Amino acid sequence: MNNHKKTILVTGATGTVGNEVVKHLAAISSSSDYNIRAAVHSKNKSDQLRQFENKGVEIVDLDYTKPKTVASALNNVDKIFLQTLPVPNITDISSNLMNEAKKNGVKYIVKLSAMEADSEPGSTILQLHGKEEKIIKDSGIPYTFLRPTAFMQNFVTQFGHTIRTQNAFYIPAGDAKMSFIDARDIATITVGILTNNSHGASQQHDNKTYNITGQEALSYSQVANILSNEVGKKISYIDISEDDARKGMKQIGVDNWSIDIMLELFKIIRAGYGSETTNVVERITGRKPIPFAQFARDYAEVFR
Repeated sequence: MNNHKKTILVTGATGTVGNEVVKHLAAISSSSDYNIRAAVHSKNKSDQLRQFENKGVEIVDLDYTKPKTVASALNNVDKIFLQTLPVPNITDISSNLMNEAKKNGVKYIVKLSAMEADSEPGSTILQLHGKEEKIIKDSGIPYTFLRPTAFMQNFVTQFGHTIRTQNAFYIPAGDAKMSFIDARDIATITVGILTNNSHGASQQHDNKTYNITGQEALSYSQVANILSNEVGKKISYIDISEDDARKGMKQIGVDNWSIDIMLELFKIIRAGYGSETTNVVERITGRKPIPFAQFARDYAEVFR
């Protein structure tokens, strides 16, 4: 690690977006002004990050419920990519994080939020994101809030198993449409903001909120057709009831609070949440978002 470089902390570094952010930062590490600190909940889960250790990536423990790990992870950090999971005590966690960030003189935060954070009374997840955003705003630390819709990669992480074993995915989404975004596009935007927004440089993203979407809104049936074409086998979307979704989540050990907030989210998705599109990806990166068909081609082996 170069002690003369500044440090970017990537939280949730083994997650869908966090891992892509680490990959993007590692790819430019030799020419950038930053060391990369990849924070994981447990170092036992950090195997996928080991390949980046020779590219200036330091792997650290970060358990939001353990103040010592928070203090250690944020020590001498200049900028943060912040990703948190929805939990009931997220406001306490965020407040502690911001206190530690201010103590360490953190100069910038890019927070992964969600489309319409805090504007949808019917969704606990969005309300929690909104509360986190307010805590960051109140801290006085410059920020950018990235508010994506659903990730294309959810079809890998959440539905990949049944797509592989049953050629189907099961969701209580009706005929809703969603403007899915590729996590790689979010990572490209994140890294651009974190590495170009150094002190004295352009401040065009300071204290801005961006709604990030894909090129088009797709129904889950359309997604199934695209996956079928690109993967080379028939993949079906099965619209299930909320009761069946609850039973399915219980069977894999999801707790009741998490089940409730997921079903809340699907309720507003069926009512149209996430179906709008924006030009943010193109405006910031200079290119159009990755289309779903490209995502399906790139990840085809995962679904076979």
